[in-house]
Amino acid sequence: MVGVPNLTDHIDIPAIDVYGRGGSIRPAWYGDCLPERDFPAYTALFQAGKFPLDKFVSERIGLDDVEEGFATMKAGKVLRSVVEL
Repeated sequence: MVGVPNLTDHIDIPAIDVYGRGGSIRPAWYGDCLPERDFPAYTALFQAGKFPLDKFVSERIGLDDVEEGFATMKAGKVLRSVVEL
């Protein structure tokens, strides 16, 4: 799964698949990011031209277009919309 699950989401995995294949289940919130550590590092990488954030943005929208932006993301038409104020 990618992202934070809905409160009603469930995972049903046969136990034999975990034990028999040597698997494990480990949750990660937001990729286990530590904002106080990671955000300054990401900022430095971006400023050095080594972290191309523009490639992660599918569209830029205005504040009045937020509802339409959510619908577009839900439909799978864009990866990430950035709201410009």
